Amino acid sequence: MRSAFAFAVSLLVVSAAAAARAEPPKLAVFDLEMIDTSLQGEVSGPRSDEQARLLRAGDQVRKELADSGKFRVLDIAPVNAAAHGSNLQACGGCDVKLAGELGADLVMTGVVQKVSNLILNINLYLRDVHSGQLLAAASADMRGNTDESWSRATDYLVRNRLLAPNYGAPQTR
Repeated sequence: MRSAFAFAVSLLVVSAAAAARAEPPKLAVFDLEMIDTSLQGEVSGPRSDEQARLLRAGDQVRKELADSGKFRVLDIAPVNAAAHGSNLQACGGCDVKLAGELGADLVMTGVVQKVSNLILNINLYLRDVHSGQLLAAASADMRGNTDESWSRATDYLVRNRLLAPNYGAPQTR
């Protein structure tokens, strides 16, 4: 009886150790895209400072998620040109296809919606590459179109939404 119990305990310990060493899911994080419905955007077109912020925000998301250890963030360089040539939010799943080409388990896309230089919103979407199912969405409003406001909103989304314990779990009251 003791030997059966000891065997069961050792099996649990070995299983727990194997689970602890399990590889985190592979994640492809694409650069964010812009939806500019502001009068300025309609008149002047894309701004170089905002395009640079989109790239920095994508880099920030990749770094923070990689640093968390919860994901193995993949290099998107092999499909980056194709991603930039597509509207990842309305391409019928091309984000999932491109992430699949990288061997990803998960894919993250994002969009910044600009109403004016004062009112902006950042949205991040996490999808399962194998099923195409949306797993999580996170959104934050920004006040002001500055490097600091973009960085803070991005950091908030990653820390307090995407990496928060039980994010996306049903809430009980």
